[in-house]
Amino acid sequence: MNKITRHPLSDLGYQFIEDRFLPKGKDEYYLRNKQNRTETIYRKLNAREIEQLVRNQNQSDNWNNILVSDAFNPELVKNCKFFGLVRIGKLEPCFLEYHNLRMPVGIYNSHIISCDIGDNVVIDNVHYLSHYILGNEVVLVNVNEMATTSHAKFGNGIIKEGEPESLRIWLEVCNENGGRKIAPFSGMLPGDAWLWSRFRADEVLQQQLLAFTQKAFDEKRGYYGKVGDRCIIKNSLILKDVWIGSDAYIKGANKLKNLSIHSNPEAVTQIGEGCELVNGIVSEGCTVFYGVKAVRFVMASHSQLKYGARLINSYLGSNATISCCEVLNSLIFPAHEQHHNNSFLCAALVQGQSNMAAGATVGSNHNSRGADGEIVAGRGFWPGLCVSLKHNSRFATFNLITKGDYPAEMDIPLPFSLISNDVHRNELVIRPAYWFYYNMYALARNAWKYRDRDKRTTQTQKLEYDYLGPDSMLEVSKGIAILEELCGEAWYKQQSSKPLPAKDLLRNKGKELLSSDKAEIDNLDILANNWENGKRNVRLVKVREAYLMYKKLVEYYPIKCLEESLGSEQPVNFNSFSPYFPKQSLPYKWINVGGQLILEKDLDRFIDEIKRGSITSWKKIHERYKMLGESYEKTKTMHAFSLAMENQQGFSQMDRTALKDMLVKAKSFRSWLSEQTYLSRKKDYENPFRNMVYQDFDERDEVLGSLEKNSFILKDREDCETFRKKMDVWIALL
Repeated sequence: MNKITRHPLSDLGYQFIEDRFLPKGKDEYYLRNKQNRTETIYRKLNAREIEQLVRNQNQSDNWNNILVSDAFNPELVKNCKFFGLVRIGKLEPCFLEYHNLRMPVGIYNSHIISCDIGDNVVIDNVHYLSHYILGNEVVLVNVNEMATTSHAKFGNGIIKEGEPESLRIWLEVCNENGGRKIAPFSGMLPGDAWLWSRFRADEVLQQQLLAFTQKAFDEKRGYYGKVGDRCIIKNSLILKDVWIGSDAYIKGANKLKNLSIHSNPEAVTQIGEGCELVNGIVSEGCTVFYGVKAVRFVMASHSQLKYGARLINSYLGSNATISCCEVLNSLIFPAHEQHHNNSFLCAALVQGQSNMAAGATVGSNHNSRGADGEIVAGRGFWPGLCVSLKHNSRFATFNLITKGDYPAEMDIPLPFSLISNDVHRNELVIRPAYWFYYNMYALARNAWKYRDRDKRTTQTQKLEYDYLGPDSMLEVSKGIAILEELCGEAWYKQQSSKPLPAKDLLRNKGKELLSSDKAEIDNLDILANNWENGKRNVRLVKVREAYLMYKKLVEYYPIKCLEESLGSEQPVNFNSFSPYFPKQSLPYKWINVGGQLILEKDLDRFIDEIKRGSITSWKKIHERYKMLGESYEKTKTMHAFSLAMENQQGFSQMDRTALKDMLVKAKSFRSWLSEQTYLSRKKDYENPFRNMVYQDFDERDEVLGSLEKNSFILKDREDCETFRKKMDVWIALL
């Protein structure tokens, strides 16, 4: 039975805060007065104004409780009912126009309870408007219900005074069993979500992070909903407990409940037709359109949901797009793309610059007795058409998975790999360093694209978008050792059935084979059968090419980092470079913290300070992100040289000769990368099956754009030439 209670009509609009939650000496408006920062001086209505309002078919339970500014015009208020304390700003005889919606300023045909209304607003046909503070030039047209409760949390994972812990909103990211749950809050960065979802056995850290969230917001009851200046809300059904920043545009929404919708003039947020959003945070610059359903979620800045997408129990990083599909229980770092109706992502940590193809099913394919599996994918994760993966699986950076139903869990440590399912031979096939030989254009363009599309107005976390970053290059360095060991193992197994020798001997033999021009290695079965939880073979192919590419990357990477670190700074001699050289090979390990790469030792110190109370809030955590980002380029460069030193025998420190050799090789390799970028795109123009749909090459170029005028290729060539000239200058200095 529905519990419906009766109250005196005279109470409508009053007693918003229960007496037991009112501080001594305060009235129910004390928080409302704190929230309303207008400089308007209000006065009571005079007799003439009341008479005009009554003549215009308006009603009020108490005309003395309607306060207005000196520029109030009663002619512009018609057919409304007012209850409780209502304060109204300036109303002038003009109309507001936005996207061809033209509405006269004023308050018409509406039911208003205890609200503060800014200057020159339009309120027309709002059936129920309760306990809101409206900014200036706000337009509310055709809204069924817009109300705030005294215990509103506006999507933040907090509990109000007198509420039990069971009412706190959690996002169950990364795992469907709730074991990695996090409490959302306004301003939550991808790094925050990652930090909270990890280290689950560290009770002190977990308690501190929850305390940071709780104390970031006032637990007192009685805050009103707010609508910022110049917001447009039209043709929408229900908005309940929603806080809205300035300049937001909401049209045709079905239900918005318990939300913070951040927006500002530089980063406008828009929510469109048929959307239903409940219990979440929408950050500035986001767009949500056409039938989206989102429940228990956070959208970071400038992310998009559209075309019927479903986002549930998930965090979506900045500059990401999800459309048509379903995403559940996932933590997604910035620059993720998922556009297809039949793709599905569940119980995953996806570390950014990722793309989910049509038919990809990454989730709910469990190998355990419960729904408690996880998938962890490094940057550049790209499951192709109709890929089905098993939990638990882990993938290195920039792994591309070809079409197929993968029958068992996988752990693939080699970066830039093509992973394929050879059904006929019943093998899992790994092609390391695939991108550099077959699709350099996509790899290079994506790095540029993600950086170019980063629209964050506040870049607290320094995100790494380059495919050559500390995380991927650390995997490359480890990959060199892995390939050497696997090749040595394959050789010894082919020679004898005796037990394998020690790892050092395996690596030495593998290195000898991989560095040789002999065809001996081509006759080896190079297997990594512990990379898949099954009985079939895991075969590595094109291993020598991958090994040589990995070695070249390790040599090129330090010079690339050095060039970026120095920027426009002009070195004058060898000593200009020496601050970027480590004195010895250092054991660097990097962690991807929401798209920002942080040294493990810095992260450990960071966490220790949170636990000890030196870092006392999320704001302080964000300051630490920024501080670490400021030293990132130099630290990354030192790490790059450290990797090069580790991978070259007898190379314990940098000198003029070693640096000059690296500069010469980097100049040549950068040219090769640029040429590969061009050639990999050129293949599309030379493919007869692609060309057959055009009458001639002129039509093809009109449709696709000319290869020789491709803007990205031209830019890449320009950057390459700039790099080469800089290398010539540096070489001359040595």
